[in-house]
Amino acid sequence: MAQISAPELGRVRTLTGLVLALGLPPLLEWGMFLAGSDFLAADVLLQLAGVVAVALVGGLWPALLGALWSSLILNYYSTEPFGSLEIADAENILTLVIFVAVAVAVSLVVGLAARRSREAANASADAATLGELARGVLAAEDSLQGFLHHVRSHFGMAGAALYAREGDENDAQLPHITELLALDGTQTPSSGSDDPAGARPPGDASTSLPEGLELVLHGRTLTAREQRLLEAFGSQLAALRQRQQLLASAEENRRLAEGNVMRTAILRAVSHDLRTPLAAIKLAVTSLQQQGTRFTPDEEAELLGTIEASSDRLASLIDNLLDMSRLTGDAVTAHLGPVHWTDVVAAALQGMPSESVKILLAPNAPAVHADFGMLERVIANITENAYKYAGDSSIEFLSSVAGTVKDFPASELRIRDHGNGVNRDGIARMFQPFQRLDDAGTGVGLGLAVARGFTESMSGELIAEPTPGGGLTIVLRLPLSTGVRE
Repeated sequence: MAQISAPELGRVRTLTGLVLALGLPPLLEWGMFLAGSDFLAADVLLQLAGVVAVALVGGLWPALLGALWSSLILNYYSTEPFGSLEIADAENILTLVIFVAVAVAVSLVVGLAARRSREAANASADAATLGELARGVLAAEDSLQGFLHHVRSHFGMAGAALYAREGDENDAQLPHITELLALDGTQTPSSGSDDPAGARPPGDASTSLPEGLELVLHGRTLTAREQRLLEAFGSQLAALRQRQQLLASAEENRRLAEGNVMRTAILRAVSHDLRTPLAAIKLAVTSLQQQGTRFTPDEEAELLGTIEASSDRLASLIDNLLDMSRLTGDAVTAHLGPVHWTDVVAAALQGMPSESVKILLAPNAPAVHADFGMLERVIANITENAYKYAGDSSIEFLSSVAGTVKDFPASELRIRDHGNGVNRDGIARMFQPFQRLDDAGTGVGLGLAVARGFTESMSGELIAEPTPGGGLTIVLRLPLSTGVRE
Protein backbone atom coordinates (compact mmCIF):
# COMPACT_ATOMS: atom_id res chain seq x y z
CA MET A 1 0.00 0.00 0.00
CA ALA A 2 1.43 3.40 -0.95
CA GLN A 3 2.33 5.67 1.93
CA ILE A 4 1.45 9.38 2.03
CA SER A 5 4.45 11.67 1.60
CA ALA A 6 4.73 15.05 3.30
CA PRO A 7 3.23 17.99 1.43
CA GLU A 8 6.61 19.83 1.62
CA LEU A 9 10.19 18.71 1.21
CA GLY A 10 11.74 16.83 4.07
CA ARG A 11 13.58 18.57 6.88
CA VAL A 12 16.96 17.28 5.66
CA ARG A 13 16.53 18.78 2.19
CA THR A 14 15.28 22.08 3.60
CA LEU A 15 18.26 22.37 5.96
CA THR A 16 20.61 21.45 3.11
CA GLY A 17 19.02 24.18 0.98
CA LEU A 18 19.51 26.75 3.74
CA VAL A 19 23.18 25.78 4.09
CA LEU A 20 23.64 26.11 0.33
CA ALA A 21 21.79 29.44 0.32
CA LEU A 22 24.27 30.81 2.86
CA GLY A 23 27.45 29.12 1.60
CA LEU A 24 27.13 28.87 -2.17
CA PRO A 25 26.99 32.64 -3.09
CA PRO A 26 30.30 33.48 -1.28
CA LEU A 27 31.95 30.43 -2.89
CA LEU A 28 30.81 31.48 -6.36
CA GLU A 29 32.02 35.05 -5.76
CA TRP A 30 35.36 33.73 -4.54
CA GLY A 31 35.61 31.63 -7.71
CA MET A 32 35.02 34.69 -9.86
CA PHE A 33 37.73 36.52 -7.89
CA LEU A 34 40.23 33.68 -8.47
CA ALA A 35 39.36 33.68 -12.17
CA GLY A 36 40.20 37.37 -12.29
CA SER A 37 36.90 38.29 -13.91
CA ASP A 38 35.40 41.73 -13.19
CA PHE A 39 32.52 41.42 -15.67
CA LEU A 40 29.31 42.11 -13.68
CA ALA A 41 26.99 40.33 -16.12
CA ALA A 42 28.96 37.07 -15.83
CA ASP A 43 28.94 37.37 -12.03
CA VAL A 44 25.18 37.95 -12.03
CA LEU A 45 24.52 34.90 -14.25
CA LEU A 46 26.73 32.73 -12.05
CA GLN A 47 24.93 33.82 -8.89
CA LEU A 48 21.58 33.26 -10.63
CA ALA A 49 22.65 29.69 -11.42
CA GLY A 50 23.49 29.23 -7.75
CA VAL A 51 19.99 30.44 -6.74
CA VAL A 52 18.41 27.92 -9.15
CA ALA A 53 20.54 25.14 -7.62
CA VAL A 54 19.39 26.16 -4.12
CA ALA A 55 15.76 26.16 -5.28
CA LEU A 56 16.08 22.66 -6.73
CA VAL A 57 17.59 21.32 -3.50
CA GLY A 58 15.77 23.20 -0.76
CA GLY A 59 12.67 24.65 -2.32
CA LEU A 60 11.21 28.15 -2.28
CA TRP A 61 12.28 29.71 1.02
CA PRO A 62 15.98 28.72 0.88
CA ALA A 63 16.02 30.01 -2.72
CA LEU A 64 14.59 33.39 -1.66
CA LEU A 65 17.19 33.63 1.08
CA GLY A 66 19.88 32.73 -1.44
CA ALA A 67 18.61 35.38 -3.86
CA LEU A 68 18.76 38.16 -1.22
CA TRP A 69 22.17 36.99 0.04
CA SER A 70 23.55 36.84 -3.54
CA SER A 71 22.28 40.38 -4.25
CA LEU A 72 24.08 41.69 -1.17
CA ILE A 73 27.33 39.94 -2.20
CA LEU A 74 27.07 41.30 -5.74
CA ASN A 75 26.45 44.79 -4.38
CA TYR A 76 29.40 44.61 -1.97
CA TYR A 77 32.01 42.91 -4.15
CA SER A 78 31.03 43.48 -7.78
CA THR A 79 29.56 47.01 -8.00
CA GLU A 80 31.32 50.31 -7.50
CA PRO A 81 32.23 51.52 -4.95
CA PHE A 82 33.72 48.07 -4.07
CA GLY A 83 33.62 46.98 -0.42
CA SER A 84 30.49 49.02 0.24
CA LEU A 85 26.76 48.54 -0.08
CA GLU A 86 26.47 51.86 -1.88
CA ILE A 87 26.00 51.86 -5.66
CA ALA A 88 27.50 54.66 -7.70
CA ASP A 89 26.34 53.67 -11.19
CA ALA A 90 22.59 53.68 -11.91
CA GLU A 91 23.06 50.85 -14.41
CA ASN A 92 24.41 48.66 -11.62
CA ILE A 93 21.30 49.43 -9.57
CA LEU A 94 19.14 48.30 -12.47
CA THR A 95 21.28 45.18 -12.89
CA LEU A 96 20.88 44.19 -9.23
CA VAL A 97 17.13 44.89 -9.27
CA ILE A 98 16.74 42.75 -12.36
CA PHE A 99 18.88 40.04 -10.75
CA VAL A 100 16.75 40.00 -7.58
CA ALA A 101 13.52 39.96 -9.63
CA VAL A 102 14.74 37.16 -11.88
CA ALA A 103 16.10 35.18 -8.92
CA VAL A 104 12.82 35.50 -7.01
CA ALA A 105 10.82 34.57 -10.12
CA VAL A 106 13.02 31.56 -10.80
CA SER A 107 12.73 30.51 -7.15
CA LEU A 108 8.95 30.80 -7.32
CA VAL A 109 8.77 28.84 -10.58
CA VAL A 110 11.12 26.12 -9.40
CA GLY A 111 9.38 25.86 -6.04
CA LEU A 112 5.95 25.75 -7.69
CA ALA A 113 7.11 23.10 -10.15
CA ALA A 114 8.54 21.00 -7.31
CA ARG A 115 5.28 21.36 -5.38
CA ARG A 116 3.20 20.40 -8.43
CA SER A 117 5.45 17.40 -8.97
CA ARG A 118 5.00 16.28 -5.39
CA GLU A 119 1.24 16.84 -5.57
CA ALA A 120 1.07 14.83 -8.80
CA ALA A 121 3.06 12.00 -7.20
CA ASN A 122 0.79 12.07 -4.13
CA ALA A 123 -2.34 12.16 -6.31
CA SER A 124 -1.04 9.22 -8.33
CA ALA A 125 -0.33 7.24 -5.15
CA ASP A 126 -3.77 8.13 -3.74
CA ALA A 127 -5.47 7.13 -6.99
CA ALA A 128 -3.59 3.83 -7.04
CA THR A 129 -4.61 3.16 -3.43
CA LEU A 130 -8.27 4.01 -4.04
CA GLY A 131 -8.22 1.93 -7.23
CA GLU A 132 -6.88 -1.06 -5.33
CA LEU A 133 -9.52 -0.66 -2.64
CA ALA A 134 -12.26 -0.24 -5.25
CA ARG A 135 -11.14 -3.43 -6.96
CA GLY A 136 -11.30 -5.25 -3.63
CA VAL A 137 -14.79 -3.88 -2.98
CA LEU A 138 -16.10 -4.80 -6.44
CA ALA A 139 -14.53 -8.24 -6.34
CA ALA A 140 -15.71 -8.81 -2.74
CA GLU A 141 -12.14 -9.72 -1.81
CA ASP A 142 -11.98 -7.46 1.25
CA SER A 143 -13.73 -7.49 4.61
CA LEU A 144 -14.48 -4.55 6.89
CA GLN A 145 -11.62 -5.67 9.13
CA GLY A 146 -9.22 -5.82 6.18
CA PHE A 147 -10.42 -2.43 4.91
CA LEU A 148 -9.75 -0.80 8.30
CA HIS A 149 -6.29 -2.36 8.25
CA HIS A 150 -5.62 -0.75 4.84
CA VAL A 151 -6.80 2.64 6.10
CA ARG A 152 -4.73 2.46 9.28
CA SER A 153 -1.53 1.36 7.54
CA HIS A 154 -1.95 3.87 4.69
CA PHE A 155 -2.15 6.85 7.02
CA GLY A 156 0.37 5.39 9.47
CA MET A 157 -2.10 5.60 12.36
CA ALA A 158 -2.11 3.75 15.67
CA GLY A 159 -5.70 2.57 15.32
CA ALA A 160 -8.91 2.75 13.31
CA ALA A 161 -12.52 2.13 14.28
CA LEU A 162 -16.02 2.18 12.84
CA TYR A 163 -18.75 3.66 15.04
CA ALA A 164 -22.53 3.78 14.72
CA ARG A 165 -24.73 6.54 16.10
CA GLU A 166 -28.00 5.72 17.83
CA GLY A 167 -30.43 8.62 17.90
CA ASP A 168 -30.46 12.11 16.41
CA GLU A 169 -27.78 14.68 17.19
CA ASN A 170 -30.51 17.39 17.20
CA ASP A 171 -32.34 15.70 20.05
CA ALA A 172 -32.04 17.13 23.53
CA GLN A 173 -30.52 13.85 24.65
CA LEU A 174 -27.09 13.12 23.22
CA PRO A 175 -26.94 10.24 20.74
CA HIS A 176 -25.29 7.06 21.92
CA ILE A 177 -22.11 5.92 20.17
CA THR A 178 -21.57 2.20 19.59
CA GLU A 179 -18.24 0.77 18.46
CA LEU A 180 -18.91 -1.72 15.67
CA LEU A 181 -15.38 -2.69 14.68
CA ALA A 182 -11.94 -1.58 15.84
CA LEU A 183 -8.25 -2.27 15.34
CA ASP A 184 -5.37 -1.56 17.74
CA GLY A 185 -5.23 1.80 19.45
CA THR A 186 -8.96 2.48 19.88
CA GLN A 187 -11.01 3.06 22.97
CA THR A 188 -14.69 2.29 23.29
CA PRO A 189 -16.59 5.49 24.15
CA SER A 190 -18.86 5.62 27.14
CA SER A 191 -22.48 5.80 26.03
CA GLY A 192 -24.79 8.42 27.46
CA SER A 193 -22.04 10.79 28.63
CA ASP A 194 -23.15 14.23 29.87
CA ASP A 195 -20.17 15.83 28.14
CA PRO A 196 -21.13 17.18 24.69
CA ALA A 197 -17.87 15.73 23.41
CA GLY A 198 -19.31 12.34 24.25
CA ALA A 199 -21.57 12.75 21.23
CA ARG A 200 -18.48 12.36 19.03
CA PRO A 201 -16.38 9.20 18.80
CA PRO A 202 -12.92 9.70 20.32
CA GLY A 203 -10.13 10.04 17.78
CA ASP A 204 -7.70 12.35 16.01
CA ALA A 205 -9.44 12.27 12.62
CA SER A 206 -12.84 11.13 11.38
CA THR A 207 -15.27 11.23 8.49
CA SER A 208 -19.03 10.64 8.42
CA LEU A 209 -20.58 7.80 6.42
CA PRO A 210 -24.17 7.06 5.43
CA GLU A 211 -26.56 5.39 7.90
CA GLY A 212 -25.09 7.24 10.89
CA LEU A 213 -21.65 5.61 10.69
CA GLU A 214 -18.35 7.27 11.54
CA LEU A 215 -14.85 6.23 10.44
CA VAL A 216 -12.35 7.31 13.11
CA LEU A 217 -8.53 7.22 13.13
CA HIS A 218 -6.22 7.42 16.16
CA GLY A 219 -2.61 8.56 16.16
CA ARG A 220 -2.18 12.04 14.68
CA THR A 221 -3.99 14.95 13.10
CA LEU A 222 -4.38 14.73 9.33
CA THR A 223 -3.57 17.46 6.84
CA ALA A 224 -6.28 18.91 4.61
CA ARG A 225 -5.24 16.67 1.72
CA GLU A 226 -5.16 13.60 3.93
CA GLN A 227 -8.60 14.49 5.26
CA ARG A 228 -9.97 14.63 1.72
CA LEU A 229 -8.41 11.25 1.05
CA LEU A 230 -9.96 9.90 4.26
CA GLU A 231 -13.37 10.99 2.98
CA ALA A 232 -12.71 9.03 -0.21
CA PHE A 233 -11.77 6.02 1.92
CA GLY A 234 -15.04 6.50 3.78
CA SER A 235 -17.00 6.36 0.53
CA GLN A 236 -15.25 3.10 -0.36
CA LEU A 237 -16.00 1.71 3.09
CA ALA A 238 -19.68 2.63 2.74
CA ALA A 239 -19.77 0.86 -0.65
CA LEU A 240 -18.10 -2.21 0.85
CA ARG A 241 -20.56 -2.34 3.74
CA GLN A 242 -23.51 -1.90 1.37
CA ARG A 243 -22.20 -4.71 -0.83
CA GLN A 244 -21.85 -7.02 2.15
CA GLN A 245 -25.39 -6.20 3.24
CA LEU A 246 -26.68 -6.94 -0.26
CA LEU A 247 -24.80 -10.25 -0.31
CA ALA A 248 -26.20 -11.15 3.10
CA SER A 249 -29.69 -10.23 1.90
CA ALA A 250 -29.24 -12.31 -1.27
CA GLU A 251 -28.03 -15.26 0.80
CA GLU A 252 -31.03 -14.91 3.10
CA ASN A 253 -33.37 -14.78 0.11
CA ARG A 254 -31.68 -17.88 -1.28
CA ARG A 255 -32.24 -19.70 2.00
CA LEU A 256 -35.88 -18.61 2.07
CA ALA A 257 -36.33 -19.84 -1.50
CA GLU A 258 -34.72 -23.17 -0.62
CA GLY A 259 -36.97 -23.37 2.42
CA ASN A 260 -40.03 -22.81 0.24
CA VAL A 261 -38.87 -25.54 -2.14
CA MET A 262 -38.28 -27.83 0.83
CA ARG A 263 -41.74 -27.17 2.28
CA THR A 264 -43.40 -27.71 -1.08
CA ALA A 265 -41.51 -30.95 -1.62
CA ILE A 266 -42.30 -32.17 1.89
CA LEU A 267 -45.99 -31.52 1.30
CA ARG A 268 -45.74 -33.45 -1.96
CA ALA A 269 -43.91 -36.27 -0.22
CA VAL A 270 -46.47 -36.38 2.58
CA SER A 271 -49.33 -36.36 0.08
CA HIS A 272 -47.94 -39.17 -2.06
CA ASP A 273 -44.67 -40.88 -1.17
CA LEU A 274 -45.35 -41.14 2.57
CA ARG A 275 -48.99 -42.08 2.13
CA THR A 276 -48.14 -45.07 -0.08
CA PRO A 277 -46.26 -47.13 2.55
CA LEU A 278 -48.77 -46.02 5.21
CA ALA A 279 -51.63 -47.26 3.06
CA ALA A 280 -49.85 -50.62 2.55
CA ILE A 281 -49.28 -50.98 6.30
CA LYS A 282 -52.89 -50.01 7.06
CA LEU A 283 -54.25 -52.51 4.50
CA ALA A 284 -52.07 -55.36 5.80
CA VAL A 285 -52.95 -54.67 9.46
CA THR A 286 -56.66 -54.35 8.64
CA SER A 287 -56.55 -57.68 6.80
CA LEU A 288 -54.85 -59.45 9.71
CA GLN A 289 -57.40 -58.02 12.18
CA GLN A 290 -60.49 -59.12 10.25
CA GLN A 291 -62.66 -61.35 12.39
CA GLY A 292 -63.58 -64.69 10.94
CA THR A 293 -60.89 -64.59 8.26
CA ARG A 294 -58.21 -67.22 8.47
CA PHE A 295 -54.96 -66.86 6.53
CA THR A 296 -52.58 -69.57 5.57
CA PRO A 297 -49.04 -69.28 7.01
CA ASP A 298 -47.75 -68.14 3.63
CA GLU A 299 -50.43 -65.44 3.34
CA GLU A 300 -49.80 -64.24 6.87
CA ALA A 301 -46.04 -64.14 6.24
CA GLU A 302 -46.66 -62.12 3.07
CA LEU A 303 -48.79 -59.58 4.93
CA LEU A 304 -46.20 -59.26 7.72
CA GLY A 305 -43.48 -58.87 5.10
CA THR A 306 -45.49 -56.04 3.51
CA ILE A 307 -45.74 -54.32 6.89
CA GLU A 308 -41.99 -54.67 7.50
CA ALA A 309 -40.97 -53.51 4.02
CA SER A 310 -43.37 -50.56 4.10
CA SER A 311 -42.16 -49.60 7.59
CA ASP A 312 -38.53 -49.68 6.42
CA ARG A 313 -39.41 -47.58 3.39
CA LEU A 314 -41.31 -45.11 5.56
CA ALA A 315 -38.41 -44.85 8.02
CA SER A 316 -35.95 -44.26 5.17
CA LEU A 317 -38.11 -41.50 3.69
CA ILE A 318 -38.49 -39.75 7.03
CA ASP A 319 -34.76 -40.04 7.76
CA ASN A 320 -33.90 -38.46 4.40
CA LEU A 321 -36.41 -35.65 4.91
CA LEU A 322 -35.05 -34.89 8.37
CA ASP A 323 -31.44 -35.05 7.18
CA MET A 324 -32.14 -32.74 4.24
CA SER A 325 -33.84 -30.32 6.60
CA ARG A 326 -30.75 -30.34 8.84
CA LEU A 327 -28.46 -29.78 5.87
CA THR A 328 -30.56 -26.90 4.58
CA GLY A 329 -30.53 -25.28 8.02
CA ASP A 330 -26.75 -25.76 8.53
CA ALA A 331 -27.52 -27.86 11.61
CA VAL A 332 -25.16 -30.75 10.74
CA THR A 333 -22.05 -31.25 12.88
CA ALA A 334 -19.53 -33.90 11.88
CA HIS A 335 -17.55 -35.72 14.60
CA LEU A 336 -14.47 -36.62 12.61
CA GLY A 337 -11.93 -39.33 13.31
CA PRO A 338 -10.11 -42.26 11.66
CA VAL A 339 -12.49 -44.53 9.71
CA HIS A 340 -11.55 -47.57 7.56
CA TRP A 341 -13.46 -48.32 4.37
CA THR A 342 -13.86 -52.02 5.26
CA ASP A 343 -15.60 -51.24 8.56
CA VAL A 344 -18.02 -48.62 7.27
CA VAL A 345 -18.92 -50.52 4.06
CA ALA A 346 -19.77 -53.63 6.08
CA ALA A 347 -22.01 -51.58 8.38
CA ALA A 348 -23.71 -49.78 5.47
CA LEU A 349 -24.56 -53.05 3.62
CA GLN A 350 -26.28 -54.73 6.57
CA GLY A 351 -29.84 -55.66 5.66
CA MET A 352 -29.26 -55.22 1.93
CA PRO A 353 -29.22 -58.03 -0.64
CA SER A 354 -25.67 -59.29 -1.04
CA GLU A 355 -26.01 -61.60 -4.06
CA SER A 356 -24.86 -59.02 -6.61
CA VAL A 357 -22.39 -57.13 -4.40
CA LYS A 358 -18.65 -57.42 -5.05
CA ILE A 359 -16.38 -55.93 -2.39
CA LEU A 360 -12.94 -55.30 -3.89
CA LEU A 361 -11.46 -53.01 -1.23
CA ALA A 362 -7.70 -52.62 -1.03
CA PRO A 363 -6.24 -54.46 1.99
CA ASN A 364 -4.45 -52.44 4.68
CA ALA A 365 -5.72 -49.18 3.19
CA PRO A 366 -5.11 -46.08 5.36
CA ALA A 367 -8.03 -44.63 7.29
CA VAL A 368 -9.94 -41.57 6.11
CA HIS A 369 -10.94 -38.57 8.21
CA ALA A 370 -14.71 -38.95 8.56
CA ASP A 371 -17.75 -39.28 10.80
CA PHE A 372 -18.55 -43.01 10.94
CA GLY A 373 -22.35 -42.54 11.20
CA MET A 374 -22.49 -39.98 8.41
CA LEU A 375 -20.23 -42.02 6.14
CA GLU A 376 -22.31 -45.16 6.74
CA ARG A 377 -25.43 -43.20 5.73
CA VAL A 378 -23.70 -41.85 2.62
CA ILE A 379 -22.67 -45.32 1.43
CA ALA A 380 -26.10 -46.81 2.27
CA ASN A 381 -27.91 -44.12 0.25
CA ILE A 382 -25.58 -44.58 -2.74
CA THR A 383 -25.97 -48.36 -2.61
CA GLU A 384 -29.76 -48.11 -2.31
CA ASN A 385 -29.82 -45.82 -5.33
CA ALA A 386 -27.67 -48.31 -7.27
CA TYR A 387 -30.08 -51.14 -6.42
CA LYS A 388 -33.01 -49.09 -7.74
CA TYR A 389 -31.55 -48.19 -11.10
CA ALA A 390 -28.86 -50.79 -11.87
CA GLY A 391 -31.28 -53.64 -12.51
CA ASP A 392 -29.69 -57.09 -12.17
CA SER A 393 -26.14 -55.83 -12.77
CA SER A 394 -23.49 -56.26 -10.11
CA ILE A 395 -22.47 -53.49 -7.72
CA GLU A 396 -18.75 -53.23 -7.07
CA PHE A 397 -16.95 -51.49 -4.19
CA LEU A 398 -13.34 -50.47 -4.90
CA SER A 399 -10.97 -48.30 -2.87
CA SER A 400 -7.63 -46.62 -3.54
CA VAL A 401 -5.42 -43.81 -2.30
CA ALA A 402 -5.78 -41.24 -5.06
CA GLY A 403 -6.42 -37.57 -5.64
CA THR A 404 -6.63 -34.69 -3.22
CA VAL A 405 -9.36 -32.85 -1.33
CA LYS A 406 -8.63 -29.16 -0.75
CA ASP A 407 -4.94 -29.82 -1.46
CA PHE A 408 -4.87 -32.65 1.11
CA PRO A 409 -4.07 -36.29 0.19
CA ALA A 410 -7.25 -38.33 -0.13
CA SER A 411 -8.63 -41.84 -0.46
CA GLU A 412 -11.41 -42.84 -2.86
CA LEU A 413 -14.28 -45.30 -2.61
CA ARG A 414 -15.83 -46.16 -5.97
CA ILE A 415 -19.32 -47.68 -6.05
CA ARG A 416 -19.74 -48.99 -9.58
CA ASP A 417 -22.71 -50.56 -11.36
CA HIS A 418 -23.21 -51.80 -14.93
CA GLY A 419 -26.81 -50.78 -15.48
CA ASN A 420 -28.27 -48.41 -18.04
CA GLY A 421 -26.23 -45.48 -16.80
CA VAL A 422 -27.19 -41.81 -16.68
CA ASN A 423 -26.80 -39.19 -19.41
CA ARG A 424 -24.83 -35.98 -18.91
CA ASP A 425 -27.91 -33.94 -17.96
CA GLY A 426 -28.97 -36.60 -15.49
CA ILE A 427 -25.52 -36.61 -13.85
CA ALA A 428 -25.79 -32.82 -13.41
CA ARG A 429 -29.21 -33.14 -11.73
CA MET A 430 -28.92 -36.36 -9.75
CA PHE A 431 -27.40 -34.74 -6.63
CA GLN A 432 -30.09 -32.05 -6.42
CA PRO A 433 -32.90 -32.51 -3.87
CA PHE A 434 -36.14 -34.17 -5.00
CA GLN A 435 -34.70 -35.46 -8.28
CA ARG A 436 -35.59 -38.95 -9.55
CA LEU A 437 -34.25 -40.38 -12.78
CA ASP A 438 -37.13 -40.25 -15.30
CA ASP A 439 -39.47 -40.18 -12.27
CA ALA A 440 -38.73 -43.86 -11.82
CA GLY A 441 -38.37 -45.74 -8.60
CA THR A 442 -39.75 -44.93 -5.20
CA GLY A 443 -38.84 -42.27 -2.64
CA VAL A 444 -38.70 -38.50 -2.78
CA GLY A 445 -35.35 -38.18 -4.53
CA LEU A 446 -33.28 -37.11 -1.52
CA GLY A 447 -30.86 -40.01 -1.11
CA LEU A 448 -28.01 -38.67 -3.22
CA ALA A 449 -28.62 -35.06 -2.13
CA VAL A 450 -28.25 -36.10 1.51
CA ALA A 451 -25.18 -38.19 0.62
CA ARG A 452 -23.48 -35.22 -1.03
CA GLY A 453 -24.44 -32.89 1.84
CA PHE A 454 -22.99 -35.25 4.45
CA THR A 455 -19.85 -35.76 2.34
CA GLU A 456 -19.24 -32.02 2.06
CA SER A 457 -19.81 -31.68 5.81
CA MET A 458 -16.85 -34.05 6.22
CA SER A 459 -14.74 -31.90 3.81
CA GLY A 460 -15.04 -34.54 1.08
CA GLU A 461 -16.26 -34.76 -2.50
CA LEU A 462 -18.98 -36.86 -4.11
CA ILE A 463 -19.12 -37.02 -7.90
CA ALA A 464 -20.60 -39.29 -10.58
CA GLU A 465 -19.05 -40.49 -13.81
CA PRO A 466 -19.97 -43.08 -16.46
CA THR A 467 -18.74 -46.63 -15.94
CA PRO A 468 -16.60 -47.89 -18.84
CA GLY A 469 -18.76 -50.31 -20.81
CA GLY A 470 -22.02 -48.87 -19.46
CA GLY A 471 -23.40 -48.00 -16.07
CA LEU A 472 -22.65 -45.40 -13.41
CA THR A 473 -19.80 -44.97 -10.94
CA ILE A 474 -20.16 -42.85 -7.80
CA VAL A 475 -16.78 -41.60 -6.52
CA LEU A 476 -16.59 -40.79 -2.80
CA ARG A 477 -13.37 -38.96 -1.95
CA LEU A 478 -12.31 -38.09 1.64
CA PRO A 479 -9.05 -36.75 3.12
CA LEU A 480 -6.68 -39.23 4.74
CA SER A 481 -6.84 -39.37 8.51
CA THR A 482 -4.16 -37.79 10.66
CA GLY A 483 -5.21 -39.91 13.63
CA VAL A 484 -6.82 -36.94 15.45
CA ARG A 485 -10.47 -36.98 16.48
CA GLU A 486 -12.54 -33.82 16.35
